[in-house]
Amino acid sequence: MTASSSSPENSKSSLSGLAPLEAVLFDVDGTLCDSDSLHHQAFSEILLEIGYNGGVPIDDEFFIKNIAGKHNHDIARAIFPDDFERGLKLTVEKEVVFRRLASEQLKPVEGLYKVKKWIEDRGLKRAAVTNAPRPNAELMISLLGLSDFFDVLILGDECDHAKPHPEPYLKALEVLKVSKDHTFIFEDSVSGIKAGVAAGMPVVGIATRNPAQLLMEAKPIFTIKDYADPKLWEALEELDKKGGNGATNEA
Repeated sequence: MTASSSSPENSKSSLSGLAPLEAVLFDVDGTLCDSDSLHHQAFSEILLEIGYNGGVPIDDEFFIKNIAGKHNHDIARAIFPDDFERGLKLTVEKEVVFRRLASEQLKPVEGLYKVKKWIEDRGLKRAAVTNAPRPNAELMISLLGLSDFFDVLILGDECDHAKPHPEPYLKALEVLKVSKDHTFIFEDSVSGIKAGVAAGMPVVGIATRNPAQLLMEAKPIFTIKDYADPKLWEALEELDKKGGNGATNEA
């Protein structure tokens, strides 16, 4: 990572080059809401019940390496490389626990509704693109009050390939009828950032749980702490100055 790769000047030019902006795409887990802690808790509960790893709880390093941002099929293979079916059954059980925890504890990432208003005021198209199972994704979006915000929900499960393959993001462009040259993405995982970059779009990495240094390895244009980060708003202001959307520029 170079000093310029995450500088405000670079981030401004990276987004302003998208003018006129047509759409913004979002991952769900960890991007709209800080749900990774709930996934970690759910996996810990399930794995402890079966005595996985000698009964030692999984740590952050294990979670980031084997679980964060990954499709359940890939998680199953990582956790039980010699018994895929057992791993898959465990991920299904884990999702039940996760939905219970989410219903009780889910919170939006700081500044989410500010960026939501910015997008709505400019009449931009938007999609949620996720590796999460449909029941999880729809629950999280509903709990956050975003069911009417997104034009479409694209699921890795319903594509031939999930992230980190670019297909889910390419499908979102196709459904929204927008160009990759006028669209950018918010993502919080290495897997998701790689998918967006491979699809040919600039990705803003959100370090809600995964360290910014780790996210930069996947080559986002820059990283932010959350949607309230001044770096993001400097970049969006520069985009507005360039007439960075095809609709209104009302604040």
